[in-house]
Amino acid sequence: MNAADIRQKFLDFFASKDHHIVSSAPIVVKDDPTLMFTNAGMNQFKDYFLGNKPAPYARVANTQKCLRVSGKHNDLEEVGYDTYHHTMFEMLGNWSFGNYFKKEALPWAWELLTEVYNLPKERMYVSVFGGDEKDNLPKDEEAFGIWKKILGSEERILFGSKKDNFWEMGETGPCGPCSEIHIDLRSDEEVARQSGYDLVNNDHPQVVEIWNNVFMEFNRLADGSLVKLPAQHVDTGMGFERLCMAIQGKQSNYDTDVFQPLIQFIAGEAGYTYGTDEKKDIATRVLADHIRAIAFAIADGQLPSNNKAGYVIRRILRRAVRYAFTFLGFKKPFLYKLVPVLADQTLGIFPELKAQQNFVVRVIEEEELAFLRTLENGLKRIDSLRDKFTSNQNIIDGKTAFELYDTFGFPADLTALIAKENGFSVDEAGFEKEMQEQKNRSRNAAQAEQSDWVILNDEAETAFIGYDNLTAEARLVKYRQVKTKSKTEYHLVLDKTPFYAESGGQVGDTGFLESELSQVRVLDTKKENDLIIHVTHDLPEDLNSSLTCLVDTGRRSLIQKNHSATHLLHAALKEVLGDHVNQKGSLVNEKLLRFDFSHFTKVTEDQLRDVESIVNEHIRKNIPLNEQRNVPIEEAKAMGAMALFGEKYGDFVRVITFDKDFSVELCGGIHVPSTGEIGYFKIVSESSVAAGVRRIEAVTAVSAEQYVQEQLQQLEAIKELVGQQGSLTKNVERLLEENNLLKKQLEQFELKQLASQKYTLISQAKKIDQISLIAEKADVSSADYLKKLAYDIRNVVPENLVLVLTAEIDGKPQLAVMLSDNLVADKSLNAVALVKELAKEIKGGGGGQPFYATAGGKDVSGLAAIPAKAEELIAKAVAV
Repeated sequence: MNAADIRQKFLDFFASKDHHIVSSAPIVVKDDPTLMFTNAGMNQFKDYFLGNKPAPYARVANTQKCLRVSGKHNDLEEVGYDTYHHTMFEMLGNWSFGNYFKKEALPWAWELLTEVYNLPKERMYVSVFGGDEKDNLPKDEEAFGIWKKILGSEERILFGSKKDNFWEMGETGPCGPCSEIHIDLRSDEEVARQSGYDLVNNDHPQVVEIWNNVFMEFNRLADGSLVKLPAQHVDTGMGFERLCMAIQGKQSNYDTDVFQPLIQFIAGEAGYTYGTDEKKDIATRVLADHIRAIAFAIADGQLPSNNKAGYVIRRILRRAVRYAFTFLGFKKPFLYKLVPVLADQTLGIFPELKAQQNFVVRVIEEEELAFLRTLENGLKRIDSLRDKFTSNQNIIDGKTAFELYDTFGFPADLTALIAKENGFSVDEAGFEKEMQEQKNRSRNAAQAEQSDWVILNDEAETAFIGYDNLTAEARLVKYRQVKTKSKTEYHLVLDKTPFYAESGGQVGDTGFLESELSQVRVLDTKKENDLIIHVTHDLPEDLNSSLTCLVDTGRRSLIQKNHSATHLLHAALKEVLGDHVNQKGSLVNEKLLRFDFSHFTKVTEDQLRDVESIVNEHIRKNIPLNEQRNVPIEEAKAMGAMALFGEKYGDFVRVITFDKDFSVELCGGIHVPSTGEIGYFKIVSESSVAAGVRRIEAVTAVSAEQYVQEQLQQLEAIKELVGQQGSLTKNVERLLEENNLLKKQLEQFELKQLASQKYTLISQAKKIDQISLIAEKADVSSADYLKKLAYDIRNVVPENLVLVLTAEIDGKPQLAVMLSDNLVADKSLNAVALVKELAKEIKGGGGGQPFYATAGGKDVSGLAAIPAKAEELIAKAVAV
């Protein structure tokens, strides 16, 4: 049974049990501050478990893309070394939202595994929760009894610890006891020697968990306590890759057809046979695993970067490049070549990767090129730091290793590998100390103390009414306090609200909550899962009173102008540049709009003018907004609505149309009633954000008017400066020509001055033994002229020359040392060593080549001491 069949049989089985089959949520989480990535199938259903909103279906099933590389669930360092850990993996799951519980879920799991997949019953073991005194939780006798009835005995049932049999998504959130199903994949001979019972949950590579049935009963609060959820739920998760290993009779996930197409491609390109070289095998598995995480994260909208989720993806990518570089010999970009293989392999279940294949390839290739340059620079940096190594112990100190990691992106284990090849080692304890100090600094800077929710009305539902209203009468449902070192905030949830919560690139509304006793300013409105949170500095004085919600209408009006203009811009870009243009990010606030989109070259000035013209044409047409709510998703797609990659859409969506032949998009944001209200649209910049991603910033309405006025004022000021006679363009061109002529005249003058200075300096040479020492201050205007002067003197005095030139350039001290070749060869003099010693006088440092080196510094007053010190150093060298 191949992987595609295994997946489909799972979905078909639960469809036959009246489960609604839903699509995978994006791998990147956008509206949950507790998560960066989807790390379990239940993430997208979190609000249903907490009772924040009703579930549209009582039973659902799906396969979910998951990523576990940070926080509580972190498998990164094990990936490639064992047979079953992964970064990105698929989780097959079925859920009940208060509909069924243990007595249905466990028999169904057994039925699927033994009757559909035909896995051997005698090779499977089950574990149930054994209780926990700290949380005052008893043993799960109910699950034990159900399994005993299914299996016919207790022989293959284990009571597990809280660590193994109590599932928690994170530090807070829904949780509950679980029952795991494990399978023994060892040979018959091994099974005869030792029972699999003793190997369950003991990290044996062939006795592995394949399914976890979580019985979601509790919510873990910030203070660590557990409270009962409003209803009992079922949350199951079965690792697709492990299931394939079991069904296909393999000893490793990587031996299944989930990974083998990638592995065979990598091995073929590396010119070796997989399974013949342990180090290369590990590297090949790392690449086969990591490309899945990288490619799907980018396809879901997360570009590699230096911040948060983007940094995690960049770290995974660089780990893969390092293994390819070090163990497989790929010195040029290679990872990107795996994307088409993966896209074809997953087309039937995750078509978003194939749809964006060219874009994902481009991003990965550019990231690889950048990091390969980093590796090269890191190697050079290690070489230049040799004099900092502890010579008697041959150790790279921890601070230096951390500098390579933090500044150059150079992994510590690669530093250790290269150091070993050069006869050094790394102070690993020192590196870890530096790393921990940085983590502590980051943690302290961002640390916030968040209280649990104070519930005022646990029966109330919450609703957004801001499409149709800017004011409303509402009541407070719950609130919490959030403290940082610098401020205290309150998060308020209302039963209904006209305040738009930040999402889809549009910023959150601000305004006021008023009661008879107080007025509270709403500083921001955010979305947490499906909760709308109003951020304030204060609480209303009467928590149970009615609150009048007042959105800042002026600010909202400017925001909606920019949001509607963003839709027009998106459509215009597609018209001018092509259908490959897709939104990759946006920011819409009251001041401007920022739009990131997929495109591989700079947008020309002519293209930008065309885009601008098309948008303004549609503004002048005053096209009315056609807003359709609760449209079935398939119907919306048939209408031609643009769906954004990386967004999670439900079965019913909101469609925003400005002319059905021009702009039709799925969107939850706020828009103008007609395009004429936008007024005027003006692009202010176009730039690159990342490989294959461009950014346009633009302004509308009042901001556009102000921008044009500022440009005209600058133009008038320039006219005043250059004179009103004739064409402004010709006047500016004339000034530029005059400036270039003056520059050339000045350059000719400086060259003549250098020629004269050259012979003056040569005449001041001092003899030390056979050496001609010139140690003087030069009168030059740039480092380039200092270098030219040094080479000119060397051409006149080709042998036995030691030249030390100092200069003050733009208020900073500069130093150059030039040696003739015979002194480097015969006397073992070295310009780099000399310049480093002399640079101490100006509190600086430098480097270069054995015959020529330069240095800069901080202390201009130290220049005067350099000639005498140079004479002293040369005299000592000659004496030796």
